[in-house]
Amino acid sequence: MSNGGRNPHDRGEAVLAIFKRGADFMKQLMDENEGLRKQLADVHGRQETASQSDSEWDALRVELAEKIENLESERENIMAQLRSVESENQQFAERYLEIEEENNNLANLYVASYQLHSTLDPSEVLKVIVEIVINLIGAELFCVYVCEEEVGMLKPVASEGSPVSSFPPIPLDSGAVGEAVQSGDVFTDDPNLEHGEGADAIGEPVVCIPLRVDEKPVGAIVIHRLLQQKDGFSPLDHELFTLMAGHAATAIFASQLYAQSERKLNTIQGFIDLLTK
Repeated sequence: MSNGGRNPHDRGEAVLAIFKRGADFMKQLMDENEGLRKQLADVHGRQETASQSDSEWDALRVELAEKIENLESERENIMAQLRSVESENQQFAERYLEIEEENNNLANLYVASYQLHSTLDPSEVLKVIVEIVINLIGAELFCVYVCEEEVGMLKPVASEGSPVSSFPPIPLDSGAVGEAVQSGDVFTDDPNLEHGEGADAIGEPVVCIPLRVDEKPVGAIVIHRLLQQKDGFSPLDHELFTLMAGHAATAIFASQLYAQSERKLNTIQGFIDLLTK
């Protein structure tokens, strides 16, 4: 007779199958869990490596930034030194040109002084003085005066820029020119000021160079206008004024003495000739 149910053997196999599926599922879960743990550990490892790498890059960036800053600072210092050297070179070049010009002017003055003292002809002396004032001082309108102490006047004897007749005699006891000749001090005024009412006007002097020998007035060089390219007086110009005052005065005084001695000699010779006839 049938027991109306499954065979106990079949039920046991079914239970074993269930346990087997449970075991397989548990094993699968454990394998998956192990895989997840490995993945998690790998993720943690990557995060730690990434963290360490970021820290190293940050340190490297800071180091590179400091090096760049130092290099920029060194570059600025080098550029500043270069600009300083360039400025010094420019100053040296300008000073060299100034010295070269001064040497050239002094050489010209030496030649002119030699010419001044190489002749005793009053007209030649005045001619040399006029050339010096034009070429070395840069005057456009001026007059050379000689002193006539017996009448207390400065008489115009040579000029440039205007005829001698357009320059009036100057009293020794008045005006800037008279005071300069009496004191022996060079008179200068601002050459950029208007000293005349037109191109042909004489106007007031901008320079008066007194000519004296042993404190005795001999004459004066009175400059009323400079050349257009000359807008002022340099230290060399003032040295030229002083040198001109001495050399021109000596040359004029020597030529005057020579002319007087020549006249006296001619007079004496004429008198002797009359006596011996």
